[in-house]
Amino acid sequence: MRGDTGVIQQSASLDGRKVILAVSGGIAATESIKLARELRRHGATVFPMMTKSAEKIISPLALSWGSQADVMSDWEPEMSHLGGFDGLVLAPATRNTIAKFIHGFLDSPLMMALSAAAGSGMPLMFVPSMHNDLFHDPVTSELIDSLDDKGVRSLVDSPKEGKRKQPSAVSIVAEFCNFLNSRLNGRKKIAVTLGGNSAPIDSVRSIVNYSSGNSGWRIAEHLHRMGHDVICIAGRTTSKPSFQLPDVRFDESHKGMLLNSVQLANSSEKPDYWIHAAAVLDYAPEFTPGKTPSNEENWKISLFPTKKHLAELDTHVSAAKRIAFKLEVDSNIGALIEKSQILISKHNLEAVVANLLGEVVDDSSTRCRIVSSDGSIVEISDLSELCNTIEGIISSN
Repeated sequence: MRGDTGVIQQSASLDGRKVILAVSGGIAATESIKLARELRRHGATVFPMMTKSAEKIISPLALSWGSQADVMSDWEPEMSHLGGFDGLVLAPATRNTIAKFIHGFLDSPLMMALSAAAGSGMPLMFVPSMHNDLFHDPVTSELIDSLDDKGVRSLVDSPKEGKRKQPSAVSIVAEFCNFLNSRLNGRKKIAVTLGGNSAPIDSVRSIVNYSSGNSGWRIAEHLHRMGHDVICIAGRTTSKPSFQLPDVRFDESHKGMLLNSVQLANSSEKPDYWIHAAAVLDYAPEFTPGKTPSNEENWKISLFPTKKHLAELDTHVSAAKRIAFKLEVDSNIGALIEKSQILISKHNLEAVVANLLGEVVDDSSTRCRIVSSDGSIVEISDLSELCNTIEGIISSN
């Protein structure tokens, strides 16, 4: 992963990519420094451009600092084809700028860059930002539809405080990564199950198993940034994704999670790959309606085994490839690997992410091991390496 001493590198999703960050004159231009730094966190080299209106809102010096590059304020002849750039993101995209782009107005270096980028087939993403009344003007809808017709991806956030505000820098860059990387070979439709489950004991009490869901969220986010089409089936979690993933289906119950998985596997959206990162309840109580009296000294609860999701899905996902997770508490490494290999053979898996609880909790130098169907075993030091390794397995199959 290429280093950038000005930011903490979070992924290589844009490693080696040269990205034009175009800033027009909306008030959301104040967010452009964060956006430039977020692009760099994922490996991009940023080339900033601004309109004169944007310069009235934020200084070129500030954007230059965030980008670690001089702001391009004049059109240079060698930029006519923009062949050395990999993508362009316009944020904010004011309606005026969008309209000028659609109708071919070339009254500034930035507008010339947009036109040349479109003409060269460069991936373009616009982030509209404006008041709701302006956004709901039929002319605005026509302009955004015209962007779609030209192959420009538009990213519009939900309304807040009467405005279509610009999404967070994390969200914008995640979608931009997905947009660029979706053109790579080996992109897949991937289902990620994550989180834990709860099962009711009576109408007010339940039994739960602990799972933060953090590993599942981070894996799903990384796969999305790398251009894959990701669907999450999420149970009970204590952590949250860092941006809004496009398709998340929540159900805390073990039955609901299984039903969601079976329905997805048999739908027109059927995934090419499954990442089984959920911590599914192995035992659940028999439900008793009402509220059990709280003044009794002892309350005996019987637990019954639940359906094993891996086994239940075997017949539904036979055409897909799968990676499962295995967590052991008291096992040694040899026993953990042996159990993982049995799991691979039993369910025809590509790999198993094998965890020892002690290594996870104690912040060991080895976070987990990936046991593959070809017999290889790879030690993984941290969550970032786990995400990269899983993505590598998926892209190569």
